[in-house]
Amino acid sequence: MPETLTTFLLAEYKLIVTLLFIFLFPLLLKLAIKVLHKITRGKIDLHRQQRAELLLKGLVGAVLLCLLLVFWGIELRGLLVLGSSLFAMLGVAMFAAWSLLSNLTAFLIMFVQNDYRLGNWVRIIDGANFIEGCIVEMGLMNVVLRHVDGHKVVYPNNLFVTRPVWVLTEAPAKPKQIAERRVLGPKK
Repeated sequence: MPETLTTFLLAEYKLIVTLLFIFLFPLLLKLAIKVLHKITRGKIDLHRQQRAELLLKGLVGAVLLCLLLVFWGIELRGLLVLGSSLFAMLGVAMFAAWSLLSNLTAFLIMFVQNDYRLGNWVRIIDGANFIEGCIVEMGLMNVVLRHVDGHKVVYPNNLFVTRPVWVLTEAPAKPKQIAERRVLGPKK
């Protein structure tokens, strides 16, 4: 009986190690998230904490998958070519003004940068004009602001990152209503 078990284990060691990786993934994930919580305790808001956890899950999964592929004997040269191509594409996206990639890249910049949070009042300056609002949502493609009047302003991430942004300490005052102008001429 022990000989058959030993021969089975030797014959199917790759499958056993793969199962071990699968069972190890949730444990490593819990450990990594626990370390993340210790590092960021009270330093970032809940929304950024959730995004950081999502990024960490993807990173741990990618590392374990690469290790498993190496164990199975699959060469990672193709993955390295793919990775370098993605980095080149992201580099181009940093300088492309209106592409979808520039918005995604700007999201990654905002993810790392910790100056803007949900609930902050901001003023985005664009030349002689500006837009004010409270940050309601920070998505992959845009930032949603709630204006003082209650209107929603959807602002692209690439513009949010490249324009000067004032983080206001309090909500701005409502703009004054402009009186209706009277046109000279006969009355209607």
